[in-house]
Amino acid sequence: MLNKLDDFPIHQTPEPIAHPATSDRNVYDRTWFNGYAADGSYYFGIGMAIYPHRGILDCAFSTVRPGERQHCFYGSRRAPMERTDMQVGPFRIEVIEPMKRARIVLEDNDSGIACCLTFSARTAAIQEARQTLWTGARRTMDATRFDQFGRWSGWVKTPDGEFKVDETLCHGVKDRSWGVRGVGERESGGAPRTPGGICFLWAPLFWEDHITHAIFFDGQEGEALVREGIVAPLYASEAEVPGVEDGKDRRMATARHRVKYVPGTRLASSAEIDLVDIDGTVRTIQLEPILKFQMKGLGYGHPEWGQGMWKGEFATGHESFDPHQLNPLEPWHLHTQQVVRASDGIRTGIGVLEQIVAGPYAPGGFTEFFDGAKG
Repeated sequence: MLNKLDDFPIHQTPEPIAHPATSDRNVYDRTWFNGYAADGSYYFGIGMAIYPHRGILDCAFSTVRPGERQHCFYGSRRAPMERTDMQVGPFRIEVIEPMKRARIVLEDNDSGIACCLTFSARTAAIQEARQTLWTGARRTMDATRFDQFGRWSGWVKTPDGEFKVDETLCHGVKDRSWGVRGVGERESGGAPRTPGGICFLWAPLFWEDHITHAIFFDGQEGEALVREGIVAPLYASEAEVPGVEDGKDRRMATARHRVKYVPGTRLASSAEIDLVDIDGTVRTIQLEPILKFQMKGLGYGHPEWGQGMWKGEFATGHESFDPHQLNPLEPWHLHTQQVVRASDGIRTGIGVLEQIVAGPYAPGGFTEFFDGAKG
């Protein structure tokens, strides 16, 4: 099964590009973006992924503004063999220049949600360390991710109105990841497993002339499964980005986090991150949330439009909800991103804090799998 990419010298195995190197049914390849105004006046998220062994290509677009509903568009189709085909009905991703510029288009449809947005990179690609997690003897996550920080221009339309996206005000991150992780319907059969607990935090931040990034996976006792801190240059425009990688990103020796939670929830009310340099120097960053986005709007944990779930040959869906009227302890509401103001005592910045705390997690004082929530 050949596709256009087989004409390039990029093969890693004797198989065509369309043949994943693993037979794991949860293999995936995902493109993801966020965008947000520096004053917290809007946030939008974008996702598209192919699941070769599930035979699915799906996508989502979701946006929220303070005091309004979060609006969500979902799309799904049978996966094409042509990997450069990045379209599901009215939604498409156009890679204008790899590692530099991309366009996202959601044409008018019955959801009342539409957009035309262009992402322009302001950093080179920054590769996170490989993320491998185990459940007993099974590797349940094994993924590589790279990030690019940039800006957006264009417009977004929702049932609550239209807003302009100005590149002088709108920050964003592109996140490309691939490998294996849990997607789609839950697996059935076999001996039952005792669910464990996990905490995931992801904090890409913009400063005046650089970015910082921190990634954490904790086990249920707070033990470090993944710890990474990164500092890299931020360029004024994509024309100044020196290449795919510029070699100037600096890896920290480690990173630490401290989170305070909104009472009765697992949502961060504030957080601190320590970036610990090789020489032991510690830079402590305080994070203050100003706008919440529910990640289920991009299919994460969604009970109906979850990523990698078969919806038929072609399907679209949509919904709108008030983020402040949701039960914060339902499993599909645990995963959030919040736009945050950042300060290290000298400088100020802006970014997002992504988090999900599921199951028992001792540092947060959480002892139940979903704190009694149904689902």
